[in-house]
Parts: sequence; structure tokens; C-alpha cells
Amino acid sequence: MPGASLALAILVAGTAAQAQSYPTRPITAIIPFAGGSASDVVSRIMFERMSRLLGQPIIVENRPGAGGNSGTAAAAKAAPDGYTLLGGGSGPIAANKTLYRDLGYDPESDFETITPFAAFTIVVTTSNKLPVNNLRDLIGYARAHPSLNYGSVGIGSSQHLAGEFFSQITGVKLTHVPYRNIGQYVPDLMAGTVPLGFQWYPNVAPAIAAGGAKALAVAGANRLDALPDTPTSKEAGLPEYLVSGWFALLAPKGTPEAIVAKLNHEAAAALADHEVREKFALQGAEPMSLPVDQTKRFIADEIKKYHDIVTKAKIPQIE
Repeated sequence: MPGASLALAILVAGTAAQAQSYPTRPITAIIPFAGGSASDVVSRIMFERMSRLLGQPIIVENRPGAGGNSGTAAAAKAAPDGYTLLGGGSGPIAANKTLYRDLGYDPESDFETITPFAAFTIVVTTSNKLPVNNLRDLIGYARAHPSLNYGSVGIGSSQHLAGEFFSQITGVKLTHVPYRNIGQYVPDLMAGTVPLGFQWYPNVAPAIAAGGAKALAVAGANRLDALPDTPTSKEAGLPEYLVSGWFALLAPKGTPEAIVAKLNHEAAAALADHEVREKFALQGAEPMSLPVDQTKRFIADEIKKYHDIVTKAKIPQIE
């Protein structure tokens, strides 16, 4: 049908032209966690560089709540025009699909995945008021004190599941204390009220710098540049404890493919920048970038991985 073919050609040409001129105004990026959190800090580092590459500012809008679900749901309902993006974490994009009966969105069908951009190795952190100095001390203390609790930024967060994983491989019993945001948790960590955390480094960096907390180990293959004197979990005698979280860039479903491709390209360029990589390292984060098709598979694989962790931990589904 010549008419239909012509209409399709016009539509394709219009979309291509839109992507070529995109963006023509500021972009809003919703971060579903509090300002100053690890995800917020590294997102702003990348967005600052992306803004220069795109020629338009990327304005961060923090919308914390419900383990990241509130802000993520808001982003899912935004216009799919490339002017509202989402910084989605491993909690609201992967783990929460199993943890929550009704998220108000579907991580796979309601978003266009652009790229993961930051991986965070978990840092085992304790209050200085807790009488432990290494992982062996911590395991012994936890066995003698089965009421020991640890804090996270919410049920289903990578920090929560990192604690569950620690319990599974060491056999210790820990009590999870979820917080609405990291700002509420850190004072309790320093005071010793909730003396343990399995955290991303930026979340606990102020407490460590202030002398209110100490890092016992990093749960990755290598030491962090930000914590050069803190051993890896393998060096600390617990080699099987390897765990990290991640953050990814997404857009509402229906965002034009050409715009998604452009954002993927500019995010990769920003992450390749030497200054960005140095700033990430100071935050205990590792830059990561994937092509769009591989990003889709990455998200699907992570959803399955967290489904298995949550199921094994027998965490009750949240209504």
C-alpha cells in the first residue's frame, strides 16, 4: 500500500530528525533515593559530564520512598519523549519484582533500558562502638549476640540482600532494620543503635571519615581505591562473600529508539572520561557500560538472580 509506506517513511524520518536535534531543553532525571546517597552521588557525577556532551542540563529530582519504588513508578508514567529519565537501582529494578506483590510498574515492560552505569562493591561496616575489628570478630560477635541488627535503605535493597547473603554463608542470625533513606540510618550506625551495615561506600563514607564507623572488608575481588587499607572479603577469610549492587539509566517505555541510542552513546562517552572515572573511584564505584541490547539481557539476568536470593532467604512478599 503506497500510502501506508509513505506514512511510515515520514514517521521514521520525523523520529530520526527528533533524535538528531535532541535534546532541545533540560532533561529531568529521577533518582528514587535520597540526596547524598550513593546512587545520587555517582549519578550526578555522570550527569554533569553528559550534560556537557548533550548541550543541555540534566536536572536531578530525588524521589525516595518504598525502597525506590515510588520514584521508579513516577518515572514509568512520564512522557516517553527523552526528557524524563530514571536512575534505577538493583533494588527497584531487579529485587523488588520478587519482593513486592504489586510495584505499580514492571521493570521490564514499562521501561526502555539504556545502560547500567555504576557497580558498587558492598562494604561491611560497623559502628566504632561495636567491639570488632575484622570479619572473624564480627562473625564471632554475631553468634554470641543473635539480636545484632543491621540497617539498609529499604527492604529489597542491595544492602538488605547483602546482609541476607552474609547470614546465609556464615550461619549467623541478623535482624534487618530498613530505613526510608540513608540520612536516617547513618546517625544510628554511628551511635551504635544499629551498629552494622552492608553498604555502598558513599553511604557510609561520612561516618567513617568522622570516626564513628569502620570498614571491615569490601566484598569484591579487589580493594577499593577509596579504602586502600580495607581488605577484600577473601583477604579477610570469607572468599565466598562477593556481592555488589548497581545503578542503571532507563527511560519510559515508548521513548524513541534513536533517543535511547543517543543516550546510550553519550553515557558511554561520559563514563570513559578520565575525570569521571577518578570521581567514581573515590566513591567506591566502578563505571560500567553496555550496548542497549546487552543491557536488556543484563536486567533480565539480574531479576532472575535476585529472585533466587530472595526466595532462598524466604523473605515474605510485601503487599
